[in-house]
Amino acid sequence: MIIVLDKSATPEQIQQIASKLEESGYQAHPIYGVAKTVIGAVGVPDEEKPGLMEQFEALPFVEKVIIVMAPYKLAAKAYRPEGTVVRVADRVNIGGNHVCIMAGPCTVETREQTLATARAVKEAGAHMLRGGAYKPSTSPYSFQGLGVDGLKILAEARAETGLPVVTEVMDPRNVELVCRYADMLQIGTRNMQNYDLLREVGKTRHPVLLKRGMWARIDEWLMAAEYIMKGGNENVVLCERGIRTFETATRNTLDLSAVPLVKQESHLPVVVDPSQGTGKWSLVTAMSRAAVAAGADGLIIEVHPHPEQAWKDGAQSLTFENFRQLMAEVRAIANAMGKEM
Repeated sequence: MIIVLDKSATPEQIQQIASKLEESGYQAHPIYGVAKTVIGAVGVPDEEKPGLMEQFEALPFVEKVIIVMAPYKLAAKAYRPEGTVVRVADRVNIGGNHVCIMAGPCTVETREQTLATARAVKEAGAHMLRGGAYKPSTSPYSFQGLGVDGLKILAEARAETGLPVVTEVMDPRNVELVCRYADMLQIGTRNMQNYDLLREVGKTRHPVLLKRGMWARIDEWLMAAEYIMKGGNENVVLCERGIRTFETATRNTLDLSAVPLVKQESHLPVVVDPSQGTGKWSLVTAMSRAAVAAGADGLIIEVHPHPEQAWKDGAQSLTFENFRQLMAEVRAIANAMGKEM
């Protein structure tokens, strides 16, 4: 249930509604906008909605009450029809009129490799640095990441370049630790339905990049976002990174139709990962152009100084020169779409 208040509503009147909801056992999530305030009511049983709707609509400072039929309430478009802009480290906007580029190595391997990549993507115009300190792998014998040492390297790269850092967190027990070093927490495809992890990042106010599960339907993806938002953290960005289909010519099938579809269903920003989505560096630039043309709010790109020597995912990583070319081409598409980069 979404309660839209008139712009004249006072703080006391807003609190009156929130208190009534909470006294009845429901959760109240106010959003304070420039023109009006919206309160999301979570946990209201369907049979009680008509009665509450009638009570709230009778109040002179309530403009209207909207019943949300989708199973996800806080992630639904009706909760914030104007769309959400997630701000990272008080420097970078994701959503709105911006196209945010996150770029860097799939895996933090060495200090030299990470710093060189951070400098290169910064020079090319990237807004954020991506890099994995913890790496989920199908095989337990594959490289699992440098852990805390990797986080420290990312923090050093941020200090030098000014690029905010996005990195993956895999374990609920490590959320506080990763928050000390990262500006944005990434939930990987394998953990999209790790509900303990989603609840834990929901307790923070760190922005979260939620990747779509390789097996997940769009409604399941949005319900995963709901877990985070229900905990109080509404700084969620969705990431389409390809889904597993019968096709074997690419690593995954990059579902670009998900971008406009999710934007119809949800107010949350959507970025695209064409590196994981295709698994082939030669396809990354073309799919990046297509993603921005489809309305994506950003891209997350894998870049490496020597992809042929990469410890993981070298086949889908761009060289510095290829990344510079991608930026030029994507910027032209963004400008044509009336967006900034």
